[in-house]
Amino acid sequence: MKLFSCPSCNQVVFFENVVCEKCGHSLGYAANSDEMISLDPDHGIWKAAGTNGAGKSWKYCDNYQYGVCNWLVDGESPNKYCKACAHNVTVPDTSNPENVRLWGQMEIAKRRLFYAIERLGLPLVTRDEHEEGLGFDFLAEDDSVKGNVMTGHDLGLITIALAEADDAERVKRRESMGEPYRTLLGHFRHEVGHWYWDRIVRDGNPGALEACRAVFGDDTEDYGEALKRHYENGPKPNWQDEYVSSYAGAHAWEDFAETWAHYLHIVDTLEVGHSFGVVVDPRVADQGLLTTRIDFDPYARETSIEQLTDAWFPLSASLNSFNRAMGHNDLYPFVLSPAVVAKLGFMHDLVRRRAGQAG
Repeated sequence: MKLFSCPSCNQVVFFENVVCEKCGHSLGYAANSDEMISLDPDHGIWKAAGTNGAGKSWKYCDNYQYGVCNWLVDGESPNKYCKACAHNVTVPDTSNPENVRLWGQMEIAKRRLFYAIERLGLPLVTRDEHEEGLGFDFLAEDDSVKGNVMTGHDLGLITIALAEADDAERVKRRESMGEPYRTLLGHFRHEVGHWYWDRIVRDGNPGALEACRAVFGDDTEDYGEALKRHYENGPKPNWQDEYVSSYAGAHAWEDFAETWAHYLHIVDTLEVGHSFGVVVDPRVADQGLLTTRIDFDPYARETSIEQLTDAWFPLSASLNSFNRAMGHNDLYPFVLSPAVVAKLGFMHDLVRRRAGQAG
């Protein structure tokens, strides 16, 4: 995620801001131009103020009324929802304030996912446009039936349990499953990986499927049996040598989705480092360690996987050290083996339409 500024006063603002604390202008995010827009009210709509398209008319996404979205829709458009919320199929009961609070956390994570999708230029299709289009069900559990909402993906429809937006509940689930990491954003990135497997591997260029199988294995293996075996027997021995997580070893589809999620973790976090001008210059006597500068755009098409990984290793090590200094667990509690780095390289080529291409 990059840093933004208010077009009216140049104050640094952040992706979720709806008001500039310095000049008081309302703010909204325009996905098509990747800009924060400062706004003046104008007879029921909004007019852009400052340097970004001053005078252009905008309206907030309809979910702005619930305080869960700050994305903008063109003032001339008949659409009620922004590019991210257009993919919502089921949202929680808004008459319940706690539901709205948790839904708001869901939407923060979802919009960060869509930011990356837009930056990478990946295809997007709604459920209205195609029966297997990307859609989201945010479901509250029935208190009388424990664990009755399962987070997962089914032919483009991604279900995420509303309870996952509750920090205490999510930590409880993470600990009960022995996971080192569990976040809402991680759920979104993982589950959308399954959808993109369908879109750009299964239905992509003719060579992509075979290239993917060469890296991740046989996706035709019975999925239900593979998951049953994983949960009954535990992770594969020495899974760290081949997979980014123990769960990735359950099936080729899960390996793909986990690696997809980590690719997005890495690219987006490196963009934060790029925006802040981060330089990692380890001060260890007589070690000859190299200075790392994140002086490239991680989302740019010309960026290489070597640039990403060469910057990621020292950056993630430093971030983990910062967390430890504050008594927290590692920010990125994963080890990237050479096999995993190769899989990340496949993802890098895939999102840039190079995977499976001759030559």
